[in-house]
Amino acid sequence: MNLVIFGPPGAGKGTQAKRLVAERGYIQLSTGDMLRAARKSGSELGKKVAGIMDRGELVSDEIVIALIEEQLDQNKGAPGFIFDGFPRTLAQAEALDALLASRGSQVDRVIRLNVDDKALLDRITLRFEEQGRDDDNPTAFAVRLDAYNKQTAPLLPYYRDKGLLKEVNGMDDIDAVAGAVSRILDLD
Repeated sequence: MNLVIFGPPGAGKGTQAKRLVAERGYIQLSTGDMLRAARKSGSELGKKVAGIMDRGELVSDEIVIALIEEQLDQNKGAPGFIFDGFPRTLAQAEALDALLASRGSQVDRVIRLNVDDKALLDRITLRFEEQGRDDDNPTAFAVRLDAYNKQTAPLLPYYRDKGLLKEVNGMDDIDAVAGAVSRILDLD
């Protein structure tokens, strides 16, 4: 089972991915985590990633796909993969499809955690005020939320047209969201 989880920052993607890792043994492929790990690894690809990041540039789709391919190779017996933070563009979705097809595989499900932007911003603002987390700065969060909405919008019809897109109310409590995700994964 190969799963793409969409949702803005703070929607609960990471929480749901962790549950799927624990309950189903899936491997979570977070592009941010993979880039940081590659940078630390000292590998040839890691050195390339470090140089790009040090210059403040965006890592190319080609490199991100190479990192994903590396993880697929290292986890061949996994029952499934969760793509978290990737794809973000139509070109990335097509590259992921090509990579998986070259291995006789495919994206099986795409789950979008639907959230109300205003309620999410209110939640993040409250968390920022109570916990003082830098990544919850409401102004910066609003920019990240806007970028997410603009970047992922073209991907929704792409996956909907393939019959892969399923939507879950991300405003429900964690267990209700997990139940909805499980039901979607168990569809045949």
